[in-house]
Amino acid sequence: MFEKLVIIDGKGHLIGRLASIVAKELLNGQRIVVVRCEALNKSGSLFRNKVKFHEFLNKTSTHNPRRWIQHYRSPSKIFWRTVRGMLPHKTPKGAAALGKLKVFEGVPAPYDTKKRQVLFQFAISS
Repeated sequence: MFEKLVIIDGKGHLIGRLASIVAKELLNGQRIVVVRCEALNKSGSLFRNKVKFHEFLNKTSTHNPRRWIQHYRSPSKIFWRTVRGMLPHKTPKGAAALGKLKVFEGVPAPYDTKKRQVLFQFAISS
């Protein structure tokens, strides 16, 4: 049925496609660890992605900035927030699913000796 723990290597994956697959598996009860989040790819041009991220950074509160959006900048937290947006994280089921996800930059000590899965492999055509 389920594996005890799925370790996914994030290198070369598109951030949204990987997040949607991870979110669906989390809702099914699977525990997932994503390593090397710094190597995730975003589709589109670099300029467009920079403009979208800077517009997101400008979102603030007019009354209490501490109670507003957390602007995470590390790649692992950006991926975590992308997955959170695809889960019903305010319900008990969604909160439990989000608790089964771990994201890391690089490959930390307990996961460096275990086998990592690659979900997509895109051939570079020239």
